[in-house]
Amino acid sequence: MGKYITKRILISIPVLIGVVFITFLMLNVIPGDPVTVMMKDHIKPDIIANLRKSMNLDDPMIVRFGRYIWNALHGDLGTSYKFGRPVNSLIFEMFPNTVKLAVSAALVSWIIGIPVGILSAVKRNSLVDRFSMGFALFGVSMPTFFIGLILQFLFQRVLPVSGFDSWKCLILPSIVLGWGAAGSIARMTRSSLLSVLKSDYIRTARAKGLQEILVIIRHALKNSLLPVITMMAIQIADLMSGAVITETVFGIPGIGRLSVTAISNRDMPLLQGTVIFTTMIIILGNLIADILYSVVDPRIRVR
Repeated sequence: MGKYITKRILISIPVLIGVVFITFLMLNVIPGDPVTVMMKDHIKPDIIANLRKSMNLDDPMIVRFGRYIWNALHGDLGTSYKFGRPVNSLIFEMFPNTVKLAVSAALVSWIIGIPVGILSAVKRNSLVDRFSMGFALFGVSMPTFFIGLILQFLFQRVLPVSGFDSWKCLILPSIVLGWGAAGSIARMTRSSLLSVLKSDYIRTARAKGLQEILVIIRHALKNSLLPVITMMAIQIADLMSGAVITETVFGIPGIGRLSVTAISNRDMPLLQGTVIFTTMIIILGNLIADILYSVVDPRIRVR
């Protein structure tokens, strides 16, 4: 397992460099200039030229990219153009808010998704099954911003619709994020559980006179949750990497909103820093999911 984890980490390094290079390339290809955005249109061209030179923006792109990678390897992600602060400090300041939102949304998705999936599998092809899967499909299909705006309109007199001042501010965005994730988990749980219920050992357990609920809990559920756990680990990694739309709609100061601010201001160091950080979280989430395979099912071992 140690060799496997080391190999995965080594493979992740080129992935990180590739993601940063693509982001770096796109920021240099698309129209616009960060200095012009910072200074607006009221500064003389010679002042803008001097500022570009002091920020090393006139150097060739490959030189700036190499300098950025070298500094990133030493833990320096640069200084934000807009905020004038180290990117590291901005990310670590906003990340706890994203973690709170991600954990809350994950709990909502697990509490709703797993029971709904189990109920649909047990009541296969019934009205309950159709209603549950319709509810799950609705959550997966609806755009996040649309659900957020509807909930803001419906509950604006009861719950906070923006900001991040108290735990109540987490309720609506957690439901918005968790609903879509719950739909995916419910569908996966149902599909996996139905497959396991057709196994020989399940028929044997039923033939021995074991109650149906015990057959599901003791025998079927544990084996059917393997792909579900993988999806849960990947989902929480995606949520922690920044729920861009939800954080923007509800005014939550997190990684996602920080990325939007960086894009709108062409703040290259800040955007690249958030990209590196979120990519590392997703890679770590996938690695944890692979490790959980062997923990949940002892039959699976890494060779």
